[in-house]
Amino acid sequence: MTARLRRYTPFATSGLQSLLQYRSMFVMTAMTAAAGAAVTVFLWRAVYAGTPGRGPGGFTVADITTYLLVAQILQVLHTNRVDDEVAAEVYRGDVAVMLVRPVSYPVLRFFACLPVVGANAVLVGLPVLGLFALLVPLTAPRPADLLLFAVSTALSVLLAFCVNLLTGMTGFLTTNTWGVRMVKQSVVAFFAGQLVPLALMPGPLAALAEVLPFRGMVDGPLTLLLGRYDGWADAAGVLVQQAAWAAGLSLLCAALWRAALGQLEVLGG
Repeated sequence: MTARLRRYTPFATSGLQSLLQYRSMFVMTAMTAAAGAAVTVFLWRAVYAGTPGRGPGGFTVADITTYLLVAQILQVLHTNRVDDEVAAEVYRGDVAVMLVRPVSYPVLRFFACLPVVGANAVLVGLPVLGLFALLVPLTAPRPADLLLFAVSTALSVLLAFCVNLLTGMTGFLTTNTWGVRMVKQSVVAFFAGQLVPLALMPGPLAALAEVLPFRGMVDGPLTLLLGRYDGWADAAGVLVQQAAWAAGLSLLCAALWRAALGQLEVLGG
């Protein structure tokens, strides 16, 4: 097993080297993330400003600020470029070169995206979090909640990878995946709780969002970070739901990839 995983190490390493050649990209990403977080955070802080104690959804001003800020940071971590790169390689026919290598293409793409996630966390997420910590009060999580959040965030990255890989694979059906990617981005942002916490959604809509895999990308990790769970069984339920969806989507990716290969046609020379 270890020997097999070593085959993918060069792809992660080359991905990191490629990223370091475009350092200005992280500056632009950080500025964009900070601007987006500022609009969302200060808008919701204005909504909660006149509410003493806990307001709608059981959030305090510090809670809603922390939720929305970290939600923006998680969105940055989930932007792993897998959907763009897979669709582009299918369109150009470059995917045919990958198929002759003794590696799994979906696994290859996962290892290649890990440097993107790590770099976004260190070079974008942490600076944005530090900046807002100086500007507005945030809720300090308990150590146990922080550990649960770390595990949940790792699962959310895997979920985001699967969703983005499925989106990129639509390139087998259409030569332009821009529309599909825009729809995916909007659906995920809404049902994940990135724009509006699920606790503030109407009952039926919140119930639907809670059973979809997207909840595990944002609302699930933040539920654990802010300690908004009822005992350890409830916290474990959040992680189990994430793990179950991650396993299910991974199997779906593998099945659809095998089916897509049967439809692949590469022309040129």
